[in-house]
Amino acid sequence: MSEMPRHEEETERLLQPTALLDFRHPSLEALIRARGWRTLPEYERIGAIYDFVRDEIPFGYNITDDLPASQVLADGLGQCNTKGTLLMALLRGCGIPCRVHGFTIDKSLQKGAVTGIAYRLAPRSIVHSWVEIRFAGRWVNLEGFILDKPYLQRLQQRFAGRRGAFSGFGAATPDLQNPPVDWQGADTYIQKDGIDHDFGVFDSPDAFYARHGANLSGLKRWLFRNFVRHRMNRNVGRIRGGARLPSSPVADTIPQR
Repeated sequence: MSEMPRHEEETERLLQPTALLDFRHPSLEALIRARGWRTLPEYERIGAIYDFVRDEIPFGYNITDDLPASQVLADGLGQCNTKGTLLMALLRGCGIPCRVHGFTIDKSLQKGAVTGIAYRLAPRSIVHSWVEIRFAGRWVNLEGFILDKPYLQRLQQRFAGRRGAFSGFGAATPDLQNPPVDWQGADTYIQKDGIDHDFGVFDSPDAFYARHGANLSGLKRWLFRNFVRHRMNRNVGRIRGGARLPSSPVADTIPQR
């Protein structure tokens, strides 16, 4: 029997379910069927799934990073890592090969969305990830799904006069008014400019967390799970609802690296 070509072998591997990418879970299967995503052409299929995760799963903080996709869907909110897991599961469930690229980001880009004790508890460098898909013969980076449109629009309205690089409230981008967050067949980003360390690519979030762990442990993890994240989510909800924001984010510009 001849061996499977390397490209085909990689594709097969990047379409498999895992403990976190549990796209065969009844809730994810039902969602995929109800939306009819599998019947769409590839470009539209990717865009429909991407828009769902970006806008119908609002930006917010789950109990931990390493949740299965079915739990993220049940939570109905997420951040970079958890929304990424859900995006990957839905993509694989619809025949789109994908992998995860792991990083850390400087916690300063969360300032404003995360405040008070929550900000003090956070490590200086936060585990971060984006999703990479193979599309049109190349790898495309997807990170612009993190902030839902209503939340991002509130930031854009409040900082309408801001020009140049912006960092704060969950965004780190060269231009807050025109960040590349829409699916158009190319890379999308919203926190890329806050990256301070690159861990490389992994076949699955399971493999990434097995190597590098989630963001918190011990007492900090317990406090976050039971108290702190609820305050964080209330704050994010107030921002999305139009609460007055401070006059400037933690940093008006991002240093050139």
